[in-house]
Amino acid sequence: MVHRLAAILFLAVLTLPAQSTRELNDLNWMEYRRLVPAQIQTVLLPTGTVEAHGVINNGADNTAPLALARAMAPKLNALVAPPLNYGVTGSLDGYAGTFQISEAAYRAFVTDIFTGLARNGFRNIIVINGHGGPQTAILNDIAEKVGREQRVRMLVSNWWAICSDVTLKVFGEDGGHAGWNETAFIQAIDEKLVHPELYSKELETPRPAAGTWAAYPFPTPVILYQPGQGSVRFDKAKASVYFQAVVERMADLVKGIIEKWDRAGLYQDVRSGALPPR
Repeated sequence: MVHRLAAILFLAVLTLPAQSTRELNDLNWMEYRRLVPAQIQTVLLPTGTVEAHGVINNGADNTAPLALARAMAPKLNALVAPPLNYGVTGSLDGYAGTFQISEAAYRAFVTDIFTGLARNGFRNIIVINGHGGPQTAILNDIAEKVGREQRVRMLVSNWWAICSDVTLKVFGEDGGHAGWNETAFIQAIDEKLVHPELYSKELETPRPAAGTWAAYPFPTPVILYQPGQGSVRFDKAKASVYFQAVVERMADLVKGIIEKWDRAGLYQDVRSGALPPR
């Protein structure tokens, strides 16, 4: 009888439908109900904005974190949420094709997204942010509030800052906004989004030291972190190496933080899963 029951259970497991995708956008609600939270408790949310980026696409701050999240998801047993493609842009919003979302609107929308992910059963909500400036501070603030209210674990990560040592190792110098490192990252994802024929040194300005000067709009869309470092170049081999190194560093960071949360027993209560229909 025991052997027969075991055989029935084994056959039942074999007949379970395979996971069709890690994209939250593409999952059927019945697949989702089966996966979250019983099998998957982590979601990666790419956030960015649409703004001028030198000789790469205006949506580079969305292209980068989405590609990064997709590459990281299998390493973390995570799902990838649809990206939040508009953000709080800042001093580049005078450039053609650039969008600026007000802080009030952004805060309200992001709060509802974080809360929705929590209420739908995720324990670990990992923001893969592609755009810095005031947007980072806003995301950090909302993450802490939602984490406390919903009893979920929240992480906001800026990939280029976390991987600054990777930039130095691969390129031998610091990078910049739309500089060599970010251009290389996009080059590794999709070369069609990079336009070497449009490049000119005139597109670059070093970031001013604190308290020296400020300009609106910023005079160039390529902002170098250090004078004389990070000027745009187009090296396909280094671009590929850089992309893989960033993926590994980011996956290791998230994995390590989740392990520390688990060891500390933080918010370990089993979540209820997807909300019932209303």
